[in-house]
Amino acid sequence: MADPTPTSSSNAAAPPLPKLPKLLPGQKALVTGANSGIGKAVVLAMAEAGADVAVNYVVGDDPAQEVVAAAQAFGVKAKAYKADVSDEGQVKAMYAAMVADFGTIDVLVANAGLQRDAAIDDMTLAQWNTVIQVNLTGQFLCAREAIREFKRRGINPAVSRSAGKIICMSSVHQQIPWAGHVNYASSKGGILMLMQSLAQECAPHRIRINSIAPGAIRTPINTAAWDTPAAYDKLMGLVPYGRIGEPDDIGHVAVWLASDHSDYVVGATLFVDGGMTLYPGFATNG
Repeated sequence: MADPTPTSSSNAAAPPLPKLPKLLPGQKALVTGANSGIGKAVVLAMAEAGADVAVNYVVGDDPAQEVVAAAQAFGVKAKAYKADVSDEGQVKAMYAAMVADFGTIDVLVANAGLQRDAAIDDMTLAQWNTVIQVNLTGQFLCAREAIREFKRRGINPAVSRSAGKIICMSSVHQQIPWAGHVNYASSKGGILMLMQSLAQECAPHRIRINSIAPGAIRTPINTAAWDTPAAYDKLMGLVPYGRIGEPDDIGHVAVWLASDHSDYVVGATLFVDGGMTLYPGFATNG
């Protein structure tokens, strides 16, 4: 029998995933940082699964409206909300507008994040603060407002078994140290404890909180890691599965975590990373 292992890496996109079943009919989802990359893919997956979707963004009006139109093509309601997730006032205003427009929120995907990379001796306080405020404080602010609405409304068994679901977008770097990116890695390590502590606190209220930790995903934030054959081949040395992840890989996992199919999953991080957290450098004993 021929060896099924690829003999060389390829930068071609993975084949499309199967269509999603309607796992989220009647649910109202908010996705932050949603006008490109992983956030956009999560919006479209949620819409395909039957959820109405609020599309948060901070820059790029036209791309946000394009995502809204693409979501509406699945026959659901979608609307864009411009808000900086690190600003408490803007977050509160966004939630008030969403509840007014959609009636409530059932699912939060706290995805908004950014990088400001530098070696530690060159990193400015502004670079540190910007990443922590958006990546970590932004998730706190958005989660707090969602939890307030979940508790106010309680469980609607016609919609879901739970009172609400929060999916924190983390990273393999909540576990893998990343030299030259100490602000980003610290923010993701913080998300791990934020998610687990909130999950512990909120589970008695039938609120489910979990995380997705992507590995190498083909998005604009990391183009330099995959846009040339040499860069892609180097990246594949970190990915045992032998391909880069696609944004849809994350979107489909988010739908499952938001659905009642994962109703007993609480406080978990799902690593969607092609095996990166298996530390492939040790496959040959280091």
